[in-house]
Amino acid sequence: MLIRTVRMTFEERNVKEFLEIFEESKQSIKGFEGCLHLELLQDYHLPNVFLTYSHWENDGALDNYRHSDLFEKVWAKTKPLFSDKPVAFSSQRLQTID
Repeated sequence: MLIRTVRMTFEERNVKEFLEIFEESKQSIKGFEGCLHLELLQDYHLPNVFLTYSHWENDGALDNYRHSDLFEKVWAKTKPLFSDKPVAFSSQRLQTID
């Protein structure tokens, strides 16, 4: 399983628009083949900083999403709202401690 985290910083005036875009697209993203889990997180101290946290079956599933019409559509709406370049990380879980 591949875990993808993307940190996005938005212009404060664009936060509401980003949240609307996420709300309208979250079910399609979660329903995309190979997507196992999707969360939206907000920085505790910086309300214009968000992270998407998603689980994918593998690299191929994430790549299929990143090259899909759905991603292109969502990204085209989201990209102009940033105040800083997004940062993405792909990782794998080694341990869970409860």
